[in-house]
Amino acid sequence: MSNKRPLNVEIKKINKTSIYQRFLSGGMLTRQELAADLQLCIPTVAKNIDELLDAGLIAQSGSRGNTGGRNAVAYSLVSNARAAIGIEITSNHISMAALDLLGNIITSCRVRAAFSSSEAYYNKLGSLFRELVEKAGLTGGQILGVGVGLPALVDIDRRTILFSKIIDLESNVHEQISANIPYPVELFNDANAAAYTEIWKDPDRRNAFYLMLSNNIGGCFVLDDTVYPGATQKAGEVGHMTLIPDGQKCYCGQKGCVENYLTAENLSSLAEGSLQDFFAGLENGNREFVRAWDKYLGYLALTVNTVHALLDCDIVLGGYVGGYLDAYLEDLRERVAALNSFGDGGGYLRTCVYKKTAIASGAALNFIAAFNAEI
Repeated sequence: MSNKRPLNVEIKKINKTSIYQRFLSGGMLTRQELAADLQLCIPTVAKNIDELLDAGLIAQSGSRGNTGGRNAVAYSLVSNARAAIGIEITSNHISMAALDLLGNIITSCRVRAAFSSSEAYYNKLGSLFRELVEKAGLTGGQILGVGVGLPALVDIDRRTILFSKIIDLESNVHEQISANIPYPVELFNDANAAAYTEIWKDPDRRNAFYLMLSNNIGGCFVLDDTVYPGATQKAGEVGHMTLIPDGQKCYCGQKGCVENYLTAENLSSLAEGSLQDFFAGLENGNREFVRAWDKYLGYLALTVNTVHALLDCDIVLGGYVGGYLDAYLEDLRERVAALNSFGDGGGYLRTCVYKKTAIASGAALNFIAAFNAEI
């Protein structure tokens, strides 16, 4: 009997998860429909429905006609029954997003805040967090956790910073954040967090490389639906591949890094720091902007061609610049195709689904995915 009990517990968990997953798929469902779809008996479905109701994860949402003459009660997911918060920290901004169980953004914010390893900065972070939670209408019991995306290499424990030069993150950053945010906190590399949004949004795309084109350049290789970190958490760091031998000196100490040529600041600096104004001027035919954009696309095509030659998978263009690339994607595809030695076109290139909220959203989605899988 002692050998059977763990198996029974596991079967009960599988049944509950299967029923919950059906509600995640959307729409109203009756007990009879769930029993037929999942090949479970009505009492098993009824017991799990009651547990999900008690947890507030589903609610009665209507009824359906029944051949027996009585209407069957229908239930649906309460998508905001639980939520996760994502935070993106950069050198000059803090972005936050609250996401529900379906990965929908409940609310978000972005404020200018120069990063510093100071008590005042982390107090401000905590204050912004509380404002976001209040704006989203969330209570403490609903919040699963808080993911923080950073321009840094993060250890697999999601607490320890392995490398950070873009902003001066101290070794106790996890403790500093946790002191101001009273929920489970996990740290993520920014590009890895952003790439996770693409896995979430398009689960059929099992293998892809996410190229983040922001004020720093990063990348993430998604292999079999999983972020591949590499042996030392450095996989995807294309920003420090050599693009131009003996080129401009990079902050990392090397010369000619991709980082020097493809950051958003290469464009926004021409428009008084505004990337939006740069692309508006480009659309209006500003000659200086047109020349800068032509050079930028050339460097981007070289980088993309190299990555594709190594990995032979779809490449998703994200980050600040990626959010503006839809109108220029065909031009870039043609440039990439012209560089390819095997006659491949540029059809493997696409732009990101999530735009400015990608990093914060991806950091939050890790909590959502874990909850949905383990319910």
